[in-house]
Amino acid sequence: MSHSTLAPVFTGLRFGLHALLIGLTAFAVVRALVLSSPGAAWTSIVGVAFVAVYLAGAWVARRRAESGVSQRGYALGWVAALTVLWAVLTWLSPEGAYLVFPLFFLYLHVLPLRDAVAAIVVTSAFAILALGLHLGFSVGGVIGPLLGAGVALLIGLAYRALRREAEERERLLAELIRTRQQLAETEREQGALAERARLAREIHDTVAQGLASIQMLLRAAERDTPEPGAGYVRLARETAADSLADTRQIIRELTPARLGDGLAAALRRLGREQSDRAAIPVEVSAEELDLPMGTQTALLRIAQGALSNAIRHANAGRIAVELAQHDATVSLVVQDDGHGFDASSPVAGSHGADSFGLHAMRERVEQLDGTLTIASAPHHGTTVTARLPLLAGSAAAS
Repeated sequence: MSHSTLAPVFTGLRFGLHALLIGLTAFAVVRALVLSSPGAAWTSIVGVAFVAVYLAGAWVARRRAESGVSQRGYALGWVAALTVLWAVLTWLSPEGAYLVFPLFFLYLHVLPLRDAVAAIVVTSAFAILALGLHLGFSVGGVIGPLLGAGVALLIGLAYRALRREAEERERLLAELIRTRQQLAETEREQGALAERARLAREIHDTVAQGLASIQMLLRAAERDTPEPGAGYVRLARETAADSLADTRQIIRELTPARLGDGLAAALRRLGREQSDRAAIPVEVSAEELDLPMGTQTALLRIAQGALSNAIRHANAGRIAVELAQHDATVSLVVQDDGHGFDASSPVAGSHGADSFGLHAMRERVEQLDGTLTIASAPHHGTTVTARLPLLAGSAAAS
């Protein structure tokens, strides 16, 4: 959680736990030495061993966490070794019982909640027994460990809740950063495609049309011009024809490769590619529509994302893609017969679709003032519908 604003809090709590545990161990050892207790030497040895095992285990646990290695078996062994050393230290010196309080926090931090509560109950009972044998049983000797266990349990639960919230905030922040990067890339891509399309249209409507007209006029002049002047006219016509061919090649290069022959053809080509790659039938029904380049690009990207989700997550046996115009809107529908998911769930993406991909599709549609609808239910397939408004010019042209 390096980006979390709560990281300093968790770091402070960890160092506080280290200091408390080492300090209480030192107190138990020093007190045994000062009072010249019969087991002072053994108390010192066990106390040093307890601190050494604790520090070494904490360092190894941190390294394993950074490398992403599973820690469950290791954590159980580490906690078990510390508990045994603590029990021996408490049996030798009553001051060792004070260490049960930081051990409570360690249990809650390392172990699953049920195991941590069981460990707290067992160690509390042992602390009460050890204090009773050393100092005699009393109300304070019973209430103290129980009260400490209750306080530690409440603080530990609050820490767990705070940590879960921090991790959720960190996940949302990371997803927001990824989404912003995706949107920035999308905007740059759409801007570049729109500019290339504009240049292609301008060249087509001006230079290409002008060269075509010149070629036609020169062909007519060639028929009416006697030799040797007809040879120069012929050369001029051929030069215009070559220039027109070059201009049309430039127009083709400026037009996005997938959309060079229209969105409908691009969708059919995409359907064939995905069907061949995944061995899943992809049926494409698409009208030939004259759409702005930005709209075509957005719909093609949405189709790519929806097909990718259906193939990777839905376990579909058939996918259908439909592109159609309805009055002043154009709609793209991608439907599969896969296992579906609960579309109303806040974590719907984890049950059958790429949540980031869906979010990117929704953002892309909203940029063009459209809507994205996802209809799905477990075992009933998924239907992704994108509707975009048509500009007046494009609607009329289609």
